[in-house]
Amino acid sequence: MNNTNGQIADGVSTPVVGIESDRTAGCGAYGKRKTWHLVGTISVLISFPFIFNPCLGCGDNTPQWVGLTYFTPFIIIFQFGWAATQISHLSLIPELVSSEHAKVELTAYRYAFTVVANITVYAVTWLLFHFQSQQTGDPSVTDSLGIVDIPIFRDLSLIVLGIGAVFSFVFHLGTRERAPHREEPGSQNDESQPLISLNPHNAIPQSLLQWKHWLKEPSFYQVAFLYMCTRLIVNLSQTYISMYLINSLLLPKNFIATIPLVMYVSGFVCSLVMKPISKLVGISMTYLLGLVLILGFSSWVLVGMNIGRLIYGAAVLLGAGSATILVMSLSMTAKLIGEQTQSGAFVYGAMSFTDKVANGIGVIIIQSLHPCISQDSCPDSVWFYRDVMDPTTLTGKSVKRWEICSIDRFPQYFCPDGGRRQRMRHSSQLKIRDSLH
Repeated sequence: MNNTNGQIADGVSTPVVGIESDRTAGCGAYGKRKTWHLVGTISVLISFPFIFNPCLGCGDNTPQWVGLTYFTPFIIIFQFGWAATQISHLSLIPELVSSEHAKVELTAYRYAFTVVANITVYAVTWLLFHFQSQQTGDPSVTDSLGIVDIPIFRDLSLIVLGIGAVFSFVFHLGTRERAPHREEPGSQNDESQPLISLNPHNAIPQSLLQWKHWLKEPSFYQVAFLYMCTRLIVNLSQTYISMYLINSLLLPKNFIATIPLVMYVSGFVCSLVMKPISKLVGISMTYLLGLVLILGFSSWVLVGMNIGRLIYGAAVLLGAGSATILVMSLSMTAKLIGEQTQSGAFVYGAMSFTDKVANGIGVIIIQSLHPCISQDSCPDSVWFYRDVMDPTTLTGKSVKRWEICSIDRFPQYFCPDGGRRQRMRHSSQLKIRDSLH
């Protein structure tokens, strides 16, 4: 139930934060993106410790609904804070740089540091398990997860929170957000009458799109669908990789730290070469290269019934492929926004909303297909997660191939005067089309 509450809170917060982040002006001289990032950071800091610690004042005889009531507010605050930090941070990319290749480079750097953060988490997890194995020689404790591991995950959450707080401080201290362009009085609030500006390169009138105008853009839905499929592959594979290792391959529990670590290291290395590759062959071809790597992982998992430690090689393919398609899909989103940075947070928020909804539905469907109530009740459950990992990485592959090839098939429309529809190609649409050829 708490997980459901968190998903609902995250799904609601994502578009709301996107709209409000575009609408508000920020706190004084502090930029609006950094203001929302600060609000999100504070929300995470005050809520995260309570989620991974026992209910204060609760005992063995405490009713379950009391614990549910206790944790729900902290989960909602955390999900709001997480949405605020992610959306505002992504929205800074098209505001900090305007060059197409610079956006790809900045997105790749962002993913690289995300990988470093994830590697840190798994490295600390491995160290905590290693210290536990030195203190006890009982194989039932060192090789399988259980209630004895609760203190380890509690300590892990506090360590991660401290590291994140330090680097959030560095981010706010060292990042300068560009001042917004000055507009005529009343233009900020009149969303039904967006301003018309001239593109300095070709002198074509451009509409300063507000959030409601994006809903009329075909490319908006195409990129959102592509991003949703990408996140389905990345998130669901990360969600079920641990259960695949433990339940299907019957590997020791330290593999749930080392295999994701290998995935993130390969993703980090891959992110360092994305800019020259995308500059050479284009964003769409780079995206397809990532799909080929994921296809290699899927084939390896499907054919290898007892691959054992060879899973490290498959993890390299999955990590590199996931990093490639995720960075390229975010780069396509940045290209879609183009110079429309005044509503960029809504675009990223809408993309994330589709991601949350699709992943929630995906998990529900997968869990409903589980053949047994528990793993010990029937042998079919042993290979269930193997069968999950293969369709998870293959689902949407052909759909996404069609999607990236069709992004440039539909022109964009917008209504600068609220009534007359003008068929004009927005500069971001032209950039996306150029990148796909």
